[in-house]
Amino acid sequence: MTNMPQNLAAVEKMDDVELARRAANRDPLAVRTITTRNNQRLFRTAWSVLRNHADAEEVVQEAYLKAFNSLETFDGNSSLSTWLTRIVYNAAIDRRRAIQRRHTDYLKQDIAIFEEYQSRYETQSDLRSPESELLRKQFSELLKTAIARLPNEYRSVFVLRDIEGMSVSETAEALQIKEATVKSRLFRARRELRKHLELNFETIFADAIAFAGADCDAMTNRVLCALNI
Repeated sequence: MTNMPQNLAAVEKMDDVELARRAANRDPLAVRTITTRNNQRLFRTAWSVLRNHADAEEVVQEAYLKAFNSLETFDGNSSLSTWLTRIVYNAAIDRRRAIQRRHTDYLKQDIAIFEEYQSRYETQSDLRSPESELLRKQFSELLKTAIARLPNEYRSVFVLRDIEGMSVSETAEALQIKEATVKSRLFRARRELRKHLELNFETIFADAIAFAGADCDAMTNRVLCALNI
């Protein structure tokens, strides 16, 4: 076991083609390295299509098995991550079509929290206060709902570009669409999110303020003390 870290370090330094070759030969370190690097991105990709945690996990697992059984087709023209993302996206599309044929409603479940816009709240409340934690939770739920409500084609682009940080070209390759289409869909996704969030921002913030009684009492006491009353 003493040489395990050294072997793992060597595997992590391999280029994509060599890493794929090792994984195709069922090298456990190569397989672990690939999955560790890509799990979150692939899950988010599947969720962007299915909007269901359990379905997304199943699709990623099935796509991994498919990918690891066809690594000999990976030629290195795109990154291994992009190649895997394309496989997962296509698998998720197939799953969604199957669900639609069975007339099964989508369930909206967990997605890793996207922190955009959160600074707007943080500037207005003590991050350590219970009120701030409530606000953070409410906002996260609002954002998850807003993302889930995006049209399918917008949501996948948004997740890959703004949450996963993939480039325009990587996103286009993964989703098999034009780069111009990626840009236009991302613009529309951001616009729809802003519209939804702005409509609900004031309500959520006002509701959170109602729970700030302890802070108000503390302020009053400090003023009274300062006035020697």
